[in-house]
Amino acid sequence: MSKYTTGEIAKLCGVSVRTVQYYDSRNILIPSELSEGGRRLYSENDLKRMRIICFLREAGLPINSISELFNEEYPEKIISVLLDQQEQILREEIAEGQKKLSIIETIKRELKEIENFSVESIGDIAHIMKQNNNLAKMRWITVLTGIPVTALQWTSIVLWITHGLWWLFAIWVCVAIPWGIIVSIYYYKHVAYICPECHEIFRPRFKEMFWAYHTPKMRRLTCPKCGRKGLCVEVYAQKDGASNG
Repeated sequence: MSKYTTGEIAKLCGVSVRTVQYYDSRNILIPSELSEGGRRLYSENDLKRMRIICFLREAGLPINSISELFNEEYPEKIISVLLDQQEQILREEIAEGQKKLSIIETIKRELKEIENFSVESIGDIAHIMKQNNNLAKMRWITVLTGIPVTALQWTSIVLWITHGLWWLFAIWVCVAIPWGIIVSIYYYKHVAYICPECHEIFRPRFKEMFWAYHTPKMRRLTCPKCGRKGLCVEVYAQKDGASNG
């Protein structure tokens, strides 16, 4: 039967000699015998055991779990549990990694829209990302409440043209005007803006915001702190996080 030295078994398993020695010190891989010169010698069964250890380590199982596994009388009964636990850990690490990757991608995307980058810009991006879910939710509320109003509008127009029912259009006007006022006030109360120059988070006056040129993410406003007039980034307004313009 073949015998292997520490160096040989390390080479066959693709690990360092120190790794083999470490497993020996942990009583996970004990040499079958010692030579007359005191050299550790490993058998074919030891080699198989070492390959199992390396395989489980590559799967991410900790040394303590592997040690306990080999000490069990029926290791096959717990290997499934250990693998399930390790699978859960790895899935959580993957999810955490994907979350961090998403943050990096968002930062890179937002940086492209910043004209004058500074360290403070990172703080702006962090604030934007933190409030994005709230802002999206608020926008969806305004869209969903507008669907019935829009449906009534087109229905009234069609019926006016095809059947002369002008009064339905009048009803739509009576509904649309209050709805528009309510939605505008609701939107105004739930948004704030970041000045890209001084990084002030502020809320403009309603009239200025209502008539200002805007894009899906920005609105042309005057910063109350530095006086800059230009596109400011729209964010969800925290109750105590923005000053009035």
